[in-house]
Amino acid sequence: MIEALVQALINGVIAGTILAVPAIGFSAIFAVLNYPNFTIGSLAAAGAYAGYLANTQLGWPLALALGAAFAGAAVVGVAHEWAAVRPLQKAGALIMAIASLAGGIVVENLLRFAFGNEQRGYELPLARDIVFAEVYRIGPQQMKNFAMALCIMAAIWAFLRWTRTGRSMRAVADNRDLARLRGIEPERVAVVTVAVGAGLAGFGGMLIGLDTTLEPFMGQRLLLSIFAAAVLGGLGSIPGAVAGALLIGVVEEVSVLFINPAYKSAVAFAAILLVLTFRPAGLFGTRQG
Repeated sequence: MIEALVQALINGVIAGTILAVPAIGFSAIFAVLNYPNFTIGSLAAAGAYAGYLANTQLGWPLALALGAAFAGAAVVGVAHEWAAVRPLQKAGALIMAIASLAGGIVVENLLRFAFGNEQRGYELPLARDIVFAEVYRIGPQQMKNFAMALCIMAAIWAFLRWTRTGRSMRAVADNRDLARLRGIEPERVAVVTVAVGAGLAGFGGMLIGLDTTLEPFMGQRLLLSIFAAAVLGGLGSIPGAVAGALLIGVVEEVSVLFINPAYKSAVAFAAILLVLTFRPAGLFGTRQG
């Protein structure tokens, strides 16, 4: 039992680290634009398919295909923001959220029209699992996905901390009016934030697709997990998004030891309800009022 638990913890940490990538994108968009962008799941799927085309049709290696996934999702995210959400800005956050949800459905159906409903996969070499301590197994692609997720998170941290654009994003998230007085244009920062957040979703979507398969409805499943991670960590908090994603990944994998895997998402959401009962703002959120 101990060996199975340790294996579940390993799988959970890897899964949670990968989930953290799109969750960071969702939290960044929420922090700067002040509305939940429910297109994020479909953007993850769009990025996964962009990477799939680059990998299987253009013959790009996975590292370059991940760049295509980031760029493809960023373009779709910005186009959706300008066409469907930005015109409704004066109507408030709720209407913008509903528009993003509708936009996600449109993107999902465009993917179905373009690629069909069948499952697809990347061109990956066959490789044996890595075995350590003669008991625990990790797939080589899992290890690569884990490493790439850590690399993109480190890059985003450096971007937000050390670049002028990243500091501008943080300033707008903290206080939009004060940022404007300091010469920062919130509208331009918002566009960059959407591009980065959507790109992270696409990057994470491809990492998930590398470990499983691609199909147009994958965005629906991812949306719930991404949103749950962001809420659990505290909406708008990037460290919170990482912590929430890790917690969800571990809880889901450990729960498989005790219940049917079909119900692991329900267990994760039960854990969210438990945490939010005692800390409504989330793990890293700040109570308002």
